Amino acid sequence: MRTVNSVVDLRHEINIWRKEGQRIALVPTMGHLHDGHIQLIKKAASLVDRVVVSIFINPTQFNDEKDFNAYPATLEADSCKLAEAEIDVLFAPATDELYPFGLTAGLQVSIPGLSDILEGESRPGHFIGMTTIVSKLFSAVMPDIAVFGEKDFQQLLLVQRLVADLCLPIEVIACPTQREADGLAMSSRNSYLNDSERKQAVLLFQLLTQLKEQLLSGARDYLYLCKNVFQQLQEAGFRPEYVEVRRAQDLSKAGSDDRDLLVLASAWLGSARLIDNLRITLKD
Repeated sequence: MRTVNSVVDLRHEINIWRKEGQRIALVPTMGHLHDGHIQLIKKAASLVDRVVVSIFINPTQFNDEKDFNAYPATLEADSCKLAEAEIDVLFAPATDELYPFGLTAGLQVSIPGLSDILEGESRPGHFIGMTTIVSKLFSAVMPDIAVFGEKDFQQLLLVQRLVADLCLPIEVIACPTQREADGLAMSSRNSYLNDSERKQAVLLFQLLTQLKEQLLSGARDYLYLCKNVFQQLQEAGFRPEYVEVRRAQDLSKAGSDDRDLLVLASAWLGSARLIDNLRITLKD
């Protein structure tokens, strides 16, 4: 594995691979890697000849400066994990490498509508930062495929929209949410949980699973069902932001005729903000 910090050095490596006719995958991350990230890398490696993993804690994705400052920077440990995973290049740029004109004066990429709901409503500006940095990484690497997890489902849809809208020759690969043995969705932010909170955190997955089963059993009062889950989370000590049933294809409000659905939620537990979702296909 080679580590590079500049776009120039990154493109030098990629040009060599391109001349050899090799296919390239990109797995973008903010570091503090866990097994969910490793599964994304394994998926990428199974599809192409070369794998690039980026580690960049993107300041413009954080709507709270305290959250940005608290995010764990674990580059040395992450590098060891990536070497074990046998990736080809770790791209670990400094902020001014990707934002040469500063964080506020440079280009911004915005996707109206989809970026303003759910996570976008709870975290204003988050998705502008995400789509901007993904655009920059795509431009630097120009991968054949890019791999993203389904835990951040809204992010996945926005990246797919970005690729389609810019006519980029990149295939976006979605990987299922990776879970701990008890069902908790793997996340870098799970490290914020203390032992007691970690045991309690699985309730989010359990309640979404119950909601899924209710829908599969014929329940259709989405507002009531979501309100019930919201209240149960509150009673258990969570600080929920939203619990929703949405159309899986675009996250718009689900109607009675929709069959491809997503149940999704966000809730704080202690200092950790947890998100999760489950996809559902209803029978006619």
